[in-house]
Amino acid sequence: MKRSADDQDRKLPPAAEIKPVFVSKAERQRLALRRREEEVAEQRRRAQDLLHNQIHGPSSNSKPDSPSSAPDTSDRQRDRDRDRDRYRERDRERRARERERERDREEEARSRERSRIEKQAEREREKELEAIKEQYLGSKKPKKRVIRPSEKFRFSFDWENTEDTSLDMNTLYQNPHEARLLFGRGFLAGIDRREQKKLAARHEKETREEIRRKEGVEERPEEAAAQRQKEAAAELYDAFDMRVDRHWTEKKLEEMTERDWRIFREDFNISYKGSRIPRPMRSWAESKLGTELLKAVEKAGYKTPSPIQMAAIPLGLQQRDVIGIAETGSGKTAAFILPMLTYITKLPPMSEENEAEGPYAVVMAPTRELAQQIEDETVKFAHFLGIKVVSIVGGQSIEEQGFKLRQGCEVVIATPGRLLDCLERRYAVLNQCNYVVLDEADRMIDMGFEPQVVGVLDAMPSSNLKPENEDEELDEKKIYRTTYMFSATMPPAVERLARKYLRNPVVVTIGTAGKATDLITQHVIMLKESQKMPRLQRLLSDLGDKTALVFCNTKRTVDARAKDLDKLGYRVTIVHGGKSQEQREISLEGFRNRRFNVLVATDVLGRGIDIPDVAHVINYDMPTHIDMYTHRIGRTGRAGKTGVATTFLTPEDSEVFYDLKQMLIQSNSPVPPELARHEASKFKPGTIPDRPPRRNETVFVH
Repeated sequence: MKRSADDQDRKLPPAAEIKPVFVSKAERQRLALRRREEEVAEQRRRAQDLLHNQIHGPSSNSKPDSPSSAPDTSDRQRDRDRDRDRYRERDRERRARERERERDREEEARSRERSRIEKQAEREREKELEAIKEQYLGSKKPKKRVIRPSEKFRFSFDWENTEDTSLDMNTLYQNPHEARLLFGRGFLAGIDRREQKKLAARHEKETREEIRRKEGVEERPEEAAAQRQKEAAAELYDAFDMRVDRHWTEKKLEEMTERDWRIFREDFNISYKGSRIPRPMRSWAESKLGTELLKAVEKAGYKTPSPIQMAAIPLGLQQRDVIGIAETGSGKTAAFILPMLTYITKLPPMSEENEAEGPYAVVMAPTRELAQQIEDETVKFAHFLGIKVVSIVGGQSIEEQGFKLRQGCEVVIATPGRLLDCLERRYAVLNQCNYVVLDEADRMIDMGFEPQVVGVLDAMPSSNLKPENEDEELDEKKIYRTTYMFSATMPPAVERLARKYLRNPVVVTIGTAGKATDLITQHVIMLKESQKMPRLQRLLSDLGDKTALVFCNTKRTVDARAKDLDKLGYRVTIVHGGKSQEQREISLEGFRNRRFNVLVATDVLGRGIDIPDVAHVINYDMPTHIDMYTHRIGRTGRAGKTGVATTFLTPEDSEVFYDLKQMLIQSNSPVPPELARHEASKFKPGTIPDRPPRRNETVFVH
């Protein structure tokens, strides 16, 4: 065993004299480094000896027992040298290929640059030649564009009231584009000369008062007498004027002429579409309702019938199929309840023999609240006749409702889904149901209840449908099905339903379909999303002891706004689809009793819900469809009372800008300047506005 140089230089003492020596960390590192250097030097020496033996053969002074003389060691070394030479050769070839590719890329780049420079020089030469030609031959004349006659004489026929800047001082001519003729009312050329003279006398009086006020002159007695004489003369007809007959309100029913009925329908904006239409009723006394029903109507406080009741009740008493289109809050519920109850009084009373066959009449509504409201209105009249009414809605025990149905009833008021569940579970049958009412039919279709409605209608006997041929005589002994469909709008899906299940229906339209009542003052405010809550707080602060209904588009927004208003001290409650039926009833009842003065809700309350004396409806979120806007604001201005509707509008609501602007114009409500100027309010979504021709549409003449 070899010893290191330090061991050879150092003479070790005898074993008895050896003592442990402490070596520092630095010393240990230095010794380890020295040993490593010696090992590396030994390995290099062996490698050099091995290489020398391979080239010159084994040396004479090599020892026979040397490890380098072993044949297997030399073979392995030769293999390693051969592999190393092969790797070096591959590396040289790879580097040569990379250098070749780099030279190719550089050559290609130089070629592209030469080509670009040549093309640029060519363009410069062409420009120079063009400039020389233009200098000596003159410039090229531009081609003449032919203007089409349709473009030359284009004229927009759309008229807007805001475009008319003229204003005549005389009130007779302030609205020249609005025809105020009264054709068919007995006036010459449809013009009421007496009304014109009255307006002229009033205008002259106002003008004289204005002049005297500016000049500070008092009216003299003789001038006042002359003015009174002119006003009295304007009230009279002279020989030139046509004498007008008495108004229909001064005539008895048997004295009414065809012209009087036409004036009556014009006064109440009633229009029919159908054949063999009976006369509308002018008052409750002239209706053909029974004595008990008339007493119930009187006790309910209905003094005069509404236009939809005037038109629809006589049709229902004749058991005609009716499609009623009327503005919200117009009294549609009583228009189908009273004929339905009259029809039931003519049938045998419900007893143990026939109660298993099901009810006599079914009323379907889209929401639970509307169904319960119809139930309250029906019970108001039905208890005078001893007619039993049962309400079948979701959110309550279906077993309890099935028990009520088994006990027998004449009228069932239900939502389509729950009624179909009862039919499928055999809690109810409709074997003798011949009177069907679909209230807010368009809303039921929008909510996806069309399969349920069709399922309920198909569960009724089809043998009692009236014949499709209107001229075919009806069997007097047979009871035919009567179907009522009431809605504020009539979309195509509802029309398809009507064509399948209604027979020769009479379409009764009151006013303009989809239009809000004139008793509602509409305000639209353009603002940002962050400005809504402060503006809502400002509106509610002016509420006083009145009530307000705030509509939002989502349940999350309803909960958030109600929480904010509650922190501000308002007595607020909420209604949306996420609440149970009991919670919704408690909220509505508290709002009706003024325990709460602010109700925040989704579109669950947008249709048909009658909450008395709602002074202000606020659309915190603008709905996505104009029909829903009409129904929302219809929660105020009901039963002849006035109301206010305020809508917060943001730029994100641009899809309804056009329809909203048209509705505001139709109802003579102010249109905000931001809405009137907005591009989305000028064209209906989905239509292509008039535009000038594109460049490729231009025609040239050579």
